Amino acid sequence: MRTSIPAAGLGALLLAAGAVSCGADKSPEMTPAAAVAKAAKNTEDITSLHYRLSGTAPGEGRVKGEASMRLKPSVAMSMKMTAPDKGATEAVEIRLVDKAMYIGGADMAKQMDGKSWMKFDLSKTKAGKDLDQMGTTSQAEQNPAAESGFLAGAKDVKEVGSEKVDGVETTHYTGTVTLKDLRASLKDEKAAVREQREKSIKQYEKLGVDKLTMDMWVDGDDHTKQFRMKGDADKGPLDMTITFLDYNKPVNVEAPPAKDVADLADMFKGLDAS
Repeated sequence: MRTSIPAAGLGALLLAAGAVSCGADKSPEMTPAAAVAKAAKNTEDITSLHYRLSGTAPGEGRVKGEASMRLKPSVAMSMKMTAPDKGATEAVEIRLVDKAMYIGGADMAKQMDGKSWMKFDLSKTKAGKDLDQMGTTSQAEQNPAAESGFLAGAKDVKEVGSEKVDGVETTHYTGTVTLKDLRASLKDEKAAVREQREKSIKQYEKLGVDKLTMDMWVDGDDHTKQFRMKGDADKGPLDMTITFLDYNKPVNVEAPPAKDVADLADMFKGLDAS
């Protein structure tokens, strides 16, 4: 069975935290570039977030999902996604917890003797390490809050106007940024911020994307409520919108019951021994 894993941070696996607020007042002297930079700065202290994503992922076609993600003190995530263009009849759920990735769904149980989850141990097995090298782990761990700040690296940021997103008043900004510009913009960032954003940049490089057109909707508390990324990749167009529902609220992710899990390490012991 072929299990498709869309870029969660694509942006995704392949995706600032959104705060529900009233009003989108900003200082009249603040330039569009400064407003975007301020929202990007506000992503650095986020501990958790809850978001929706929808759009088109390269090689996957249409995708739609919702996720909760904990960033500190350790990374954990739970995401449910559908990819109708890949022929999936049921939603796929991805959980990342305790250095293991679990992929589950009703379709999987039909082909794995009733086991509805497959486990990839990312720290020990050869198969898990191979998965990590393919970029799947990085995609799952990709923080869309940090990616929303990419617009701060654009040289042509401009304000589009005031718009409501999920009932929240926001200011809409747009611009275009190359991966080269993004790297150049990291030189003055903190080490942890550079490391996180460099991982995201590498994922876009693997997709064959070298330029992103971005839209960003910033609320009255200088948080990103929504952002959209568009670009041309080797396997087709990227067009992903992520809407933030809340942030810094408790996120608890548990491993599925052991009786429902097929461990990839057990299935490929012979491969690991070779």
